[in-house]
Amino acid sequence: MTENQNKFDLTKIYDFKELPDKESGRCDNCGQAHFKSTVGNGKFIRECSHCGMKKSI
Repeated sequence: MTENQNKFDLTKIYDFKELPDKESGRCDNCGQAHFKSTVGNGKFIRECSHCGMKKSI
């Protein structure tokens, strides 16, 4: 899959409870396992370093 064929809206932050990982520890969009993490407003946000998909954990 190329970056032009994303399955998900990369501007949205998905909720892990509503959209758990298809494969544990891997991005649902591109399958990579490298993430950047941030904490803000009491939420832990995991962002894929490859495609930018975000999930609130």
